[in-house]
Amino acid sequence: MIIYNQDVWIKAGYEAFALNGMNGLKIEQLAKKVGISKSSFYHHFADLEIFIDLLLKYHIKQSEIIGKKESLAQDIDPDLINILIDHRIDLLFNRQLRIHQNNRSYAEALQQSNTIIGNAFVLLWMKDLNLSLTQKQINSLFSLALENFFLQINNDNLNYTWLSKYFANLKSIATNFT
Repeated sequence: MIIYNQDVWIKAGYEAFALNGMNGLKIEQLAKKVGISKSSFYHHFADLEIFIDLLLKYHIKQSEIIGKKESLAQDIDPDLINILIDHRIDLLFNRQLRIHQNNRSYAEALQQSNTIIGNAFVLLWMKDLNLSLTQKQINSLFSLALENFFLQINNDNLNYTWLSKYFANLKSIATNFT
């Protein structure tokens, strides 16, 4: 039962942080959301810092799942787009890490997540673009694209239509880059 309650708290906190940043991690609000008393939170986590550390570890596990799925994807549209839609909350969590990267723990989790997710994505993206670029050009272009992506995404626009347009536009920009 303890593990079940802990998982419920982590999943609720993960989504709350993804959608509302630090404001989403109010223990009283989370308790109402999961339907468990605040004392249960403290029983499982002792304090918010321990809870956040577990959220960051959960995010890395989610990033590994995304990375594995990306490595199996054949194309950006529809394979990658469907993966991103399925992992909307994970992407929004990553966006919050980017927003709050002045916090060292968040910055480290962001870097680790970006590396895990980015490696498979870059290979798929280069295959889709079919361009002859150096590794340095690829990395630079990916870095810009990643920053741009996380500046634009939100809970309302992470859908098939928006992502399809976004990647088509990104392909157009990359093609003009060379």
